[in-house]
Amino acid sequence: MEHYNVLFLCTGNSARSILAEAIMNHKGRPNFTACSAGSHPSGAVRPEAIAQLERAQLPTGGLRSKSWDEFAQPGAPRLDFVFTVCDHAASEVCPLWPGQPMTAHWGVADPAAVRGSASEIERVYRDAFATLDRRIGLFLSLPLADIDELAIKKEIDKIGKVTTDPTAIGPATIGRPAIGHPTIGHPTTGQTTIGRE
Repeated sequence: MEHYNVLFLCTGNSARSILAEAIMNHKGRPNFTACSAGSHPSGAVRPEAIAQLERAQLPTGGLRSKSWDEFAQPGAPRLDFVFTVCDHAASEVCPLWPGQPMTAHWGVADPAAVRGSASEIERVYRDAFATLDRRIGLFLSLPLADIDELAIKKEIDKIGKVTTDPTAIGPATIGRPAIGHPTIGHPTTGQTTIGRE
């Protein structure tokens, strides 16, 4: 099987993209390597994101907030996929990535923007993690070597609309794939992207 490099982008690279990087590196090994970056990195990973990863028993070593410029430099890894996980990063002009990767927007509400009790904050990080985990699981189930680029692009765009919110996708679709490749599942209707900022 081929090896694929995946970059997750958000503005601050402190929460959502960090969660996605850790999930992909855990679930996708050894065929996928994930990194994350920000257009305006905060310089620090949110402790709540680290706590969520620890609750999920995922490794947190080496996670850091960094600029997306690192991945546009000479010698940077060739990228196969770039996913934006916040609306701000999706609307910005990205650098030229090595490898001309496929891109898709997988917007997730910003858990770092939520104010409330410790349990409320923990819940929004858990929800962001669950949404990213579901999307990454669907992405990893795609037969990338067997379908053409147009079909891959269509599927990764669909995955960006998958949510774990039962009120958004309906009880009949929870726990089963929601994309249209015949070996994966059938299309569902009424899906919405959660968390527009």
